[in-house]
Amino acid sequence: MSIKVQNLTKVYGEQIALNQINFSVKKGEIVGFLGPNGAGKSTLMKILTTYIDATEGDAWVNEHHVQSEPLLVQKSVGYLPEHNPLYLDLYVREYLEFNANVYRTDKNRIEEVIQLTGLTPESHKKIGQLSKGYRQRVGLATALLHNPDVLILDEPTTGLDPNQLVEIRELIKTIGKDKTVFLSTHIMQEVEAICDRVIIIRKGEIVADHKLEELYAIQNEQVIEVEFDFKVEEQFIKRLPDIRSYRNIHDTQWELIFDSTQDMRSVVVDFANEMGVRAVSIQQKNKSLEAIFREKTSL
Repeated sequence: MSIKVQNLTKVYGEQIALNQINFSVKKGEIVGFLGPNGAGKSTLMKILTTYIDATEGDAWVNEHHVQSEPLLVQKSVGYLPEHNPLYLDLYVREYLEFNANVYRTDKNRIEEVIQLTGLTPESHKKIGQLSKGYRQRVGLATALLHNPDVLILDEPTTGLDPNQLVEIRELIKTIGKDKTVFLSTHIMQEVEAICDRVIIIRKGEIVADHKLEELYAIQNEQVIEVEFDFKVEEQFIKRLPDIRSYRNIHDTQWELIFDSTQDMRSVVVDFANEMGVRAVSIQQKNKSLEAIFREKTSL
């Protein structure tokens, strides 16, 4: 396992930040770690990167124990914290050379990570002259300098514009082809675009841990979007069997949510026939990850 967490607990005074959590991450997985503010995400990442110690329990990275083998863990991990610490007065290459000396890494690796992270056009500039997106690239390049097996990224896309989001997303997916990536983010579209698996944490406890397709499949409901050729009144829509909720998207378009795992499209088509209208388009949709997240974290 690239990451293994066993009965991990962290207490700050009287506040329990992490409460007996357990999970493992296999080599080569890209895992999204989700939770509301204060749920314990950054605390766990700091424990995994040896910045702080757990109160109880154990964690291993690349089979190295985070408390008893911190130096071996640090060699195995590339870490990009939420607030990317950079020396703004240094040039990009100068900053990477400084970190290469810290890691005792071959200087040839600097050019490799500059190319990998797409920093080449900006590598002659001071970090303070770079956009937020390129500063994040510098942070990723630094995390990759010592060629770690595991990348831990805390909110890697915070504050980026849409174009920068796409660039960093593609970069993380490329890196994830041969490294384990464990990332925290509030942007659900990023998780859906990048991650193989999702772990959701609430008040220091894991409330969901599934591969994305499994997470969608286990929801005991079905979402159908339908457009009729004529307007159908709400009083008739609510008579549909097993209907939990509904929303008029626009005029003749409806989003219907059923308490059922069976395919309800045929039921909607039969309903349309009975109403003397026709379903001109109908599609089954997954509940969005955002909706699942809200349900899991608002209990």
